[in-house]
Amino acid sequence: MAVELQILGRAVKAVQYRQHRALDSRLASVGSTLAQWDALRAISRTPGASARELAAATFQSEQAFGTLAGRLVAQGLVDRRPGHGRRIEHHLTPEGERRLEAGHAVADAVLAECFEALTPAEREALLGLLHKIADSAPQGVEHSPVRTPGS
Repeated sequence: MAVELQILGRAVKAVQYRQHRALDSRLASVGSTLAQWDALRAISRTPGASARELAAATFQSEQAFGTLAGRLVAQGLVDRRPGHGRRIEHHLTPEGERRLEAGHAVADAVLAECFEALTPAEREALLGLLHKIADSAPQGVEHSPVRTPGS
């Protein structure tokens, strides 16, 4: 039986929505939102990255990431430093590192719950299928960092 692609697309979106709501809700317990924690995670993975690089890694526009980074700087979680030319580099502060680590514990628990209905083999198959879709994005569609560990 053929699967209707719109139904398949909506099912993927529904799972993502449920996962994001659970993460956002539970990350509040460590003083973060999903967007903030994801930004801290991206900065941790690529210290010194520019706002453009971090916006792409967190699926945001440069403007949205700039606003978010400004809030993280104001909270003492991120440092912005001059880089080569006009480049501004982003680095975690010690408090940013602590918040990130606290968020990792929360995310691990939430994601374990989200995927508990799948066997390890099914999780591996799902990841392989998602990579296959991400790697075959049509021309003009930016490839997303799906293969990033811990995503």
